[in-house]
Amino acid sequence: MSTKKNLPVIGVLGGTGKEGGGLAFRWAHRGYPVFLGSRSAEKAIEAAAAMNKELGIDRVRGGSNREAAAAAEIAVLSVPYAAQRTTIMEVQDALKGKILVDVTVPLMPPKVNRVQLPDNGSAVEAIQKLLGADVHVVSAFQNVSAHHLKDLSHVTECDVLVCSDDPVASDEVIKLVHAVGLRGWNGGVLANSIVAEGLTSVLIALNQRYKVPSAGIRITGIPDAKVM
Repeated sequence: MSTKKNLPVIGVLGGTGKEGGGLAFRWAHRGYPVFLGSRSAEKAIEAAAAMNKELGIDRVRGGSNREAAAAAEIAVLSVPYAAQRTTIMEVQDALKGKILVDVTVPLMPPKVNRVQLPDNGSAVEAIQKLLGADVHVVSAFQNVSAHHLKDLSHVTECDVLVCSDDPVASDEVIKLVHAVGLRGWNGGVLANSIVAEGLTSVLIALNQRYKVPSAGIRITGIPDAKVM
């Protein structure tokens, strides 16, 4: 597998979905070694082969979610909210000492354009409590539409709020945000993830109302020189 030196292996749990697959494709394009995970290892292997063919280089592997978590230096959870907790419990021991980027949004079909947060608040913060201090959980990418991620020529007009109780982990994830061509902002502690999670339903409502596929958010008032 040909990769750029010193870039961490990114394991994407749920990497055969649109969001996880789109992010994985962009990271692989930028030189990151990527391991796609899925409940079906065969599906992930097929998706990795297709991605390598499109990229023109062997940079992506595929397998089970557990294999992806074990191979990862930075793990990314990109599964539907209903599968968030069960997926994490299956790979929990493989995540110790690692960064986990949780992309989860608590959408509850069919009313996905209505904010429906869990009773205990942030869905991502709940995962940090489940995993404990051994895993550095970071919330990011909730407000990024998957619609254009596989189109490398498309400029996605959406910033990314990055929240974590570990500022070093936040900085590492902001690097991943920039690698996919977006601007990342340190949004503070993990409890603040509740805002990004709720905003997704607002963006879906905007998409529906104005008949567009990828409404996003922008942070203004901060000079470009201060962007990490």
